[in-house]
Amino acid sequence: MNDTELNHASHPQIVKRLKRAEGHLRGVVDMIESGRPCLEIAQQLHAVEKAIAQAKRTLIHDHLDHCLEGVSGPLDRQQRRSVDEFKEIAKYL
Repeated sequence: MNDTELNHASHPQIVKRLKRAEGHLRGVVDMIESGRPCLEIAQQLHAVEKAIAQAKRTLIHDHLDHCLEGVSGPLDRQQRRSVDEFKEIAKYL
């Protein structure tokens, strides 16, 4: 595989989401260093975690949709349903 095969349509969206999370994380560090209340810090950390988890979920779903199908060929309806079910259950990992 070359670099262009590794880039998917969702990658710019994922990068944008991760950069936003990076900015929020820097903000959390600043909050801790400036002595902000723990509740506020915990709320912001939760937001960072959610943003990263969503980026990971998007990446995994994109991989299943494109890379897996690229190896196996087009999926029939039953196979597609199995992949969709796997994507749904993967959110609990």
